[in-house]
Amino acid sequence: MTAQQTSAKQHRLAKAWYSKALWPQLLLPLSLLYGLLISLRAYCYRLGLIKSYRAPVPVIIVGNIAVGGTGKTPVVVALAKYLKAQGYQPGIISRGYGSQAPHYPYAVTENSNALESGDEPLLIARASQCPLVIAADRPAAARYLLAQYHCDIIIADDGLQHYALQRDIEIVVVDGQRQFGNGWLLPAGPLREPLSRLKQVDYQLYNGGSAPASPHCYAMQLQPQALVNLHTGASLSTEQWPHKHTVHAVAGIGNPQRFFNSLKALGFNTISHSFADHHHYSASDLQFNDELAIIMTEKDAVKVASFATESMWYLPVSCEITTKFYQRLAKQLATLTAKQQQ
Repeated sequence: MTAQQTSAKQHRLAKAWYSKALWPQLLLPLSLLYGLLISLRAYCYRLGLIKSYRAPVPVIIVGNIAVGGTGKTPVVVALAKYLKAQGYQPGIISRGYGSQAPHYPYAVTENSNALESGDEPLLIARASQCPLVIAADRPAAARYLLAQYHCDIIIADDGLQHYALQRDIEIVVVDGQRQFGNGWLLPAGPLREPLSRLKQVDYQLYNGGSAPASPHCYAMQLQPQALVNLHTGASLSTEQWPHKHTVHAVAGIGNPQRFFNSLKALGFNTISHSFADHHHYSASDLQFNDELAIIMTEKDAVKVASFATESMWYLPVSCEITTKFYQRLAKQLATLTAKQQQ
């Protein structure tokens, strides 16, 4: 089965979750079993029957309760930059999904390669300029980070369901357009945890669309930046784009349609190519036998750099979050810091 065939199956399932399709109801017995298991697991952590690790510095979790792309990676980068601007020394931990590191925990730097580090960790390390450690064992990653680097706060990328690592602040990123689909747990729906879990988190960031009228819900937007050529490093705004506006659009992310829609909103006519999330590209994947430019996500670009041509570009995005979110976060961090200093 090719990468694009695998991707097509994944996206058909996601389409069923986020539409009024009835056939996912056949999977509800499995969702019930899954729900019982995750509830039991969370209960055991609360009672201390399963050990968890408390880091000596504040831990901020950035995650989601629905599978698929929600815009979590840009939030991690924006949060890291904000904390640095406030005088903190943040470090980041991540699972490193799809990575093939020589050992774990593994420190990712801007000079790491995507095969060893995974695509998202490498993107985050380069964009944030913060220490970053990957490991499926989040407590081990946190210990390693603190042992190797002088960090006074930890950002855990995609760690909401990893209760082995205790946390001080939880941030959930929500796709403001798709939101929670049919509202069912996996595999009948897209939810990793029930919607009631949202009542326990500190912040909900709604990526696109409008946020609910709640003191814990905030709006955010991903703003496209200038296009960057993978081969030359040159950057061009979409207004300066010299090529015909028909391009190949390539995305191997959780929600590729969001990227394709962004390009269309910028005025491009796209020939869309979806790949599975975290797909490891080969040069043949991007040989389309024409002279059209290829535009991909920044996450895909880190895996293509070694065989990039002048026809390949990527579209970076910046994360803009309402000021009220940062104001409340600053107060919460000040309170946490004061408690730790007592």
